Amino acid sequence: MAETTLYKSHPAMFRNHPVGFILSLILVLAFGLGLIILLIWWIQIKGTTLVVTDERVSLRRGILSRHTNDVYHTDIRNVQISQGFLQRLFDVGSIGVASSGHAGIEIAVNGLPDPLQIKEIIDQYRKQNR
Repeated sequence: MAETTLYKSHPAMFRNHPVGFILSLILVLAFGLGLIILLIWWIQIKGTTLVVTDERVSLRRGILSRHTNDVYHTDIRNVQISQGFLQRLFDVGSIGVASSGHAGIEIAVNGLPDPLQIKEIIDQYRKQNR
């Protein structure tokens, strides 16, 4: 039976760092340097993807090279959500997933849209797979 993708997203640029985004735009207008900053930032964002399926949570990083980290729902010990003040206003945040096989956080991503929804999906499938 094939896995069903329940959530797939890249970190947000503006919503996660609105001040940095605006400063980069100002640098584009003033010196052109901001264009390089925005381009590098955009490549990093597009190269980071969090995928939640009905079986696992996967973090994929990289465009030219690829790094993938999977944690199956049955192995998840802890899901952490962290949101600063601006992140709460823009409904983005950091998510950390710890498995029973590691001492610390195994998957960590900053700036994901709707982190509470991600946690709810993971928690729902953790309960179903136990």
